[in-house]
Amino acid sequence: MVPDLPSYECSCGRSYAPSVERWRCDCGGLLELPPVALTWNPRPGDHSLWRYEDAIPVPGRALSLGEGMTPLVEASLDGDESGVRLKIEYASPTGSFKDRGAVMLVTLARLLGATRLVADSSGNAGTAVAAYAARAGLAAEIFVPSGTSEKKLHQIRGHGSRVTVVDGSREDTAKAAAERVDATGAFYASHVYNPYFYEGTKTYALEVFEQLGEVAPATLVLPAGNGTLVLGAYLGFAGLRAAGLIDRLPRIVAVQAERCSPVASAFAAGSHHVEPVLPEATVAEGIAIAAPARGARMLEIVRETGGSVVTVSEDEIARSHAALAARGLWVEPTGAVAYAAVRRLRAEGSPFVEGDVVAPLCGSGLKASL
Repeated sequence: MVPDLPSYECSCGRSYAPSVERWRCDCGGLLELPPVALTWNPRPGDHSLWRYEDAIPVPGRALSLGEGMTPLVEASLDGDESGVRLKIEYASPTGSFKDRGAVMLVTLARLLGATRLVADSSGNAGTAVAAYAARAGLAAEIFVPSGTSEKKLHQIRGHGSRVTVVDGSREDTAKAAAERVDATGAFYASHVYNPYFYEGTKTYALEVFEQLGEVAPATLVLPAGNGTLVLGAYLGFAGLRAAGLIDRLPRIVAVQAERCSPVASAFAAGSHHVEPVLPEATVAEGIAIAAPARGARMLEIVRETGGSVVTVSEDEIARSHAALAARGLWVEPTGAVAYAAVRRLRAEGSPFVEGDVVAPLCGSGLKASL
């Protein structure tokens, strides 16, 4: 029996019960989940994200690999970065924060009776979906763009998923995956289109809140490609505010690679819509999204929280990657993006990084390297 799950809603007014075949509105619009009050009841002794099971609408934890409750550490021991904390998301089971959302989607798919999954990814979401699909005993096909790290492809295949490499852009890859879903009736385990993914990434915010002594930081600096962590972190802190546990949201500073920065361009122009760009090659492959489907929502979140959208250069990414490695922190190039932004903003004396600042190290350096 399928449990009672929150319905999908579209801005056009339509709503749908979750089902295997449903991943977008009939009007073509993006689906959301209705806002609900967050129940704050962390479960003592549980050191996974299921510690917050009462705040998660997906029931059950049968597929858990122990995801969540990643360490929060000081950026430096020498005092030059006081107040900056790094959340070690690469300590997740498959090496990236995408495990938070993947466990939600695969659990949802199994609850709905799916037998086959399709996902598209630049690598990390694909490896996470592949791992949890293996855990659930479900077949999966992962679409990736050409140029995806061989280490990530090896990981996906190792979990038993089929890999389909698309000779084209990240957007071409998503289109090919959607076509396969429509043709086969597979469950689309999309970290872009399925809002249940953000019910997983919101636990990033819940952990930060608890690890800081049940207070909100002044600023969250977050990488922004498709925006899964931006949307999830906002959802978590907005839920805490609605529950009366905090009285303000952290500023959210979204970070893009200079060579692929459609959200930053829209923000600088004062626009409420994100226009696609022609991306240049960047070492930050995980956020090289030329046309983010939820770009407008990212802009709303940044503006509502009093934050900003900034870019970092290839040189800044490389230097920050090296600085992290010198401190014992080994990340993939995309994983250094948020830290690169913190370093730049601190050097400039920016008010966006005054007070307590938290940034994630999103992916392991064992998955990709400079």
